[in-house]
Amino acid sequence: MIELLAKRLVKNWEHPTDPAAREGYGILCGAVGIGFNLLLTALKLLAGSLSGSIAATADALNNLSDAGSSLVTLVSFRMAAKKADADHPFGHGRIEYLAGLAVAVAVLITGIELGRSSVLKILHPVPTAFSLVSIAILTVSILIKLYMAHYNHRIGRLINSSAMRATMLDSLSDSGATSAVLLSMLLEKYFHWTVDGWCGALVAGLVIWAGFKAIHETIGPLLGQPPDKELVESIERTVLGFSPIVGVHDLMVHDYGPGRRMVSLHAEVPCDGNLLAMHDAIDLAETEVSRRYFCAAVIHMDPIETHNEHVVALRTRMEELAQTLDGRISIHDFRVVTGPTHTNLIFDLVLPFDLKFSDEQAVAELRRKAEDWDGNYHLVVTVDKASI
Repeated sequence: MIELLAKRLVKNWEHPTDPAAREGYGILCGAVGIGFNLLLTALKLLAGSLSGSIAATADALNNLSDAGSSLVTLVSFRMAAKKADADHPFGHGRIEYLAGLAVAVAVLITGIELGRSSVLKILHPVPTAFSLVSIAILTVSILIKLYMAHYNHRIGRLINSSAMRATMLDSLSDSGATSAVLLSMLLEKYFHWTVDGWCGALVAGLVIWAGFKAIHETIGPLLGQPPDKELVESIERTVLGFSPIVGVHDLMVHDYGPGRRMVSLHAEVPCDGNLLAMHDAIDLAETEVSRRYFCAAVIHMDPIETHNEHVVALRTRMEELAQTLDGRISIHDFRVVTGPTHTNLIFDLVLPFDLKFSDEQAVAELRRKAEDWDGNYHLVVTVDKASI
């Protein structure tokens, strides 16, 4: 259903990474979510009144809060699409992350309140009435919530939306919650077990878990997190496709919301190349990165020695020594300055964040290895941190 509606209502639907298409998908899914959740609220209130089940009634209120969450998602996609202005020069894209966080907090609060009601029902159990209408309503509700989880997961991945991933987790927890309500009715009907409160507590646990997981999913982009490895590798391949660029380092991706990235990197070029030709290649690479990844790209040109066999051999040897410390370590901006008493090897050392030793220990150990190899070389090292 979502796919058919998208083809009719979403502009440029076949290109989901386009900002206009992202907005359309987000608004569409939010509107459909509001409709489904209001329908489920009415159906579950009916089931709760027919059966006297506190869990069914609480589940209905949960769906009502979900409708509010879907409204927040819809509004956030509209607001996030606003253009940059003087107060927000990088746009309003992070509103989507805030909406995801708001949805996650709402899920958590709902779970806590449901847990409180369930504990009261455990302490003061009241039998529920079996009703085929209630069973049918709850079964349909489970199927609808599973479908909602499916389309939120699919569209969320398609447009890379943390808000929709939070909504997907909410829908999954709701389907589990309704399943628990259905199970309690069946157990009471056929085994005379009054477990409505206990099933409500199970539902609350599922909802609270989904809330915490959704908060974790949405708070990362707000605090700042490393870009996807696949994105970094794709950008590097794109830049290296422009001759005479021979290397890429210091690649950083600043995320101001989906489709609102700023990418900066250093591109290595031969130091003896034609300056105008290399500058033209850098300009073309910037334009292509901006177009392909919907970002603002800035590329700094780094001239390096590529034809001096002695310098190339020294760089290769230093890379080998660095990787004896950890295979993920790399170097860049390598230069050789020869003096009357010793030779300076000047470079940046790129260290992962999770090394088992400190930056100072890594540099000291590398200097020791270089001295054992050839005491004439003095290392001048600047430490960088890997972006992924």
